[in-house]
Amino acid sequence: MADKRDYYEVLGLQKGASEDELKQAYRKLSRKYHPDFNPGDKEAEEKFKEVNEAYEVLSDPDKRSRYDQFGHAGVDPSYGGGGYGGGGFTGGFGDMGDIGDIFSSFFGGGFGSSSARSNPNAPRRGQDIQKSIVISFMDACKGVDVDVKISRMEKCSDCNGTGAAAGSSPETCPDCHGTGQVKVTQRTPFGMISSQKPCPKCGGKGSTIKNPCPKCHGNGRVSIEKTISVNVPAGIDDEQTIRIAGQGHGGINGGPSGDLLVTVTVRPDAIFERDGYDIHTELPITFVQAALGGEVLIPTIDGTMSYTIPEGTQPGTVFRFKGSGVKKLNRNERGNQYVKVTIEVPSSLTKKQKDLLKAFDESLDEKKNYKKRNNFFDKIKQAFEK
Repeated sequence: MADKRDYYEVLGLQKGASEDELKQAYRKLSRKYHPDFNPGDKEAEEKFKEVNEAYEVLSDPDKRSRYDQFGHAGVDPSYGGGGYGGGGFTGGFGDMGDIGDIFSSFFGGGFGSSSARSNPNAPRRGQDIQKSIVISFMDACKGVDVDVKISRMEKCSDCNGTGAAAGSSPETCPDCHGTGQVKVTQRTPFGMISSQKPCPKCGGKGSTIKNPCPKCHGNGRVSIEKTISVNVPAGIDDEQTIRIAGQGHGGINGGPSGDLLVTVTVRPDAIFERDGYDIHTELPITFVQAALGGEVLIPTIDGTMSYTIPEGTQPGTVFRFKGSGVKKLNRNERGNQYVKVTIEVPSSLTKKQKDLLKAFDESLDEKKNYKKRNNFFDKIKQAFEK
């Protein structure tokens, strides 16, 4: 653990950063170092894992509090789920911890850390695991199954989670005689005060392990590599998170497993833009097609479709295609597709083509054929006359 970088440093933040600052930093860095954007780059892959690990801890208020107090040791799964009482710490909290215990003896708790006095043998839920994936725009619209590799802590199969080697078992702690608590007498401004503290020898468990399990080294849990198939539903949007229950780190003392939280990043598309469940796209057509109308091919997320645009279609006209958008999550409805017309002006005309256009322009009745243009210049004229 000593070679791990500070989690705030990993995300480029200061201690005390807000939740929004954490999210923004995570999104920026996870995209920057994601393996899909850096194929074959081992350094980027390691940084991506480091960013995910940092965000997993700092985005959880309880883990972040422990990390702020104890550093990496307070949240490392190998310390019995992280935090005080898991075997990673054997001392108190310094002067502030002693004062907290003194006030607790008078007022029944509420000052100082209550977790230090909780039962370390009680069942505890495993930590969640944060992962992120990158999918294409079309996969987000249609849905896709993605294999996600995770490393999770599970109960050691050799010792069945006891932490003791085969043929042995945890022994009653000689210091606290199995209670997990020891009595401490302190001199205070109020006189000599006695208080209870977690036993430093056994970490408050009430038992010690003389012969640790060689597989888990007495922790009772081991790290397992797994591949989880994640069903990304049709209609998922950028930066939404999928929760897979029970696929996080295994529980402690018979507690339930945590969850796997998969945050989805959707690659932008060259043709389509998404707004909620609606799809927007632009359709470039020629001047002749706009003037005369005609059949055109319109791209949709279901493929191309034929559509007849009316004659006299103006630039910026938007056509709506109901039910051609994205499927709504957990519903059978779909959004709409909106197609905005843009008119492409031809370039590099020949002399003959230019002459034909001039003749065509001269043949038009300006008042009849260019109503918008005439109204525009009428407004300008009226503005200058005021």
